[in-house]
Amino acid sequence: MPWTHDLRVAADSHGVESRAPDLTRFVELFIRWNERINLSAARTPEEVTLQVVDCLSLVPYMCGIGSLVDVGSGGGLPGLVLSIVLPELKVRSIEPVHKKAAFQSTACRELALVNVKVEPRRLDPEMDGGFDAAVSRATFDLLEWLTLAASLVNPGGMVLGMEGKEQRELPAGAERLPYDHGDRTRAIIRYRP
Repeated sequence: MPWTHDLRVAADSHGVESRAPDLTRFVELFIRWNERINLSAARTPEEVTLQVVDCLSLVPYMCGIGSLVDVGSGGGLPGLVLSIVLPELKVRSIEPVHKKAAFQSTACRELALVNVKVEPRRLDPEMDGGFDAAVSRATFDLLEWLTLAASLVNPGGMVLGMEGKEQRELPAGAERLPYDHGDRTRAIIRYRP
């Protein structure tokens, strides 16, 4: 099955099927840039699609979320993916590697994503805050992320982490929300500090 079909099926399963063409354009742009700079270890459209589909697993948890910060967003996974499928969501993408932030800025321009602000810098907990939700994927140790991100969200806000195959003991207030990803089970960790 071609990777574009997988994107359409995943978008449809999350109720964002109308955004599948933009997700396809994102994958194509990601592949072009990844040939020149290292955005990700994913090199083929199929591998990048798997990462995009993984990011789409966050869509059900965005209900009622107006603002999101993605810390260490790399090539825009998951922040740009969420901004593509949820255009009403205001996303701040913080990425300290300038070439990765440059890719994100290009993707925002080419995909007309006006709901994203890309910031090529490190996280500053003293300055960054006031978000409805915070997410990070494959950047921090999960427990370190949950602690750090608690200061980034408004009271009643939500911290999201993406857990791989290794499960960790979670702090009070955190819940593990498993989902299938290809032949593997993954989990979103939702934490309300």
